[in-house]
Amino acid sequence: MEVILRDDVANLGAMGEVVKVKPGYARNYLMPRGLAVEASRRNLTALEHERRLVAIKRERERKAAQGFADQLDGLVLEVKARAGDEDRLYGSVTNIDIEKLLHARGFDVDRRRIDLADPIKRLGTYRIPVGIAFDVKATITLKVLPDA
Repeated sequence: MEVILRDDVANLGAMGEVVKVKPGYARNYLMPRGLAVEASRRNLTALEHERRLVAIKRERERKAAQGFADQLDGLVLEVKARAGDEDRLYGSVTNIDIEKLLHARGFDVDRRRIDLADPIKRLGTYRIPVGIAFDVKATITLKVLPDA
């Protein structure tokens, strides 16, 4: 039996794919949970229409995200922190701190989008990528300065 997946299903396929499965699996698991619909001619045309609408919406969101990324790209943030020997910080600068700095500047960015592998533990200048949307990224510069 062929079905159209309405959501990603592990070990089966991604959303929008037409896959062949056993009828019992489709009737008893996929369809009742809303994970798939039967691959009839009507559902296939509805799927194509839905794909076009999603593509238009995704492109509109990407353009808006690119505009936001252009504003954010090249932004320089400064944070002062207590430092000891060899420019090591007593604490660390995390993505939560960076989120607060961005919020103070008027940019609303979720902390999970700030791509900071490890907390910053030394003084210096760091370039930090920020994910705006699925394929749109901006890079900010963070200067960690000693607290006087």
